Amino acid sequence: MIRNFLTNYGARHRHPANVLLHAIGLPVTFALPVWLLVEERPWWALAAFVGGYALQFLGHAIEGNDAGETVLVKRWLGKPYREYAESPPDR
Repeated sequence: MIRNFLTNYGARHRHPANVLLHAIGLPVTFALPVWLLVEERPWWALAAFVGGYALQFLGHAIEGNDAGETVLVKRWLGKPYREYAESPPDR
């Protein structure tokens, strides 16, 4: 199960800019808001959560595929989605 997740994750995050934006965006989305809530700064926590997600969505736009959450919603709605980029990124 974990091996499948990592294989899928790697295939969806190949472009160096996407990898970098996720390396920044994931902690900003999930770790920083927790710390800010402990520090009783809820509006900053919300801003960090939204900003971190925005970085990840930008990474997927650069990669040329939909973010995982977008794939899930589009799949539920029966809409077309792009889970993987069509070709490897230029390096």
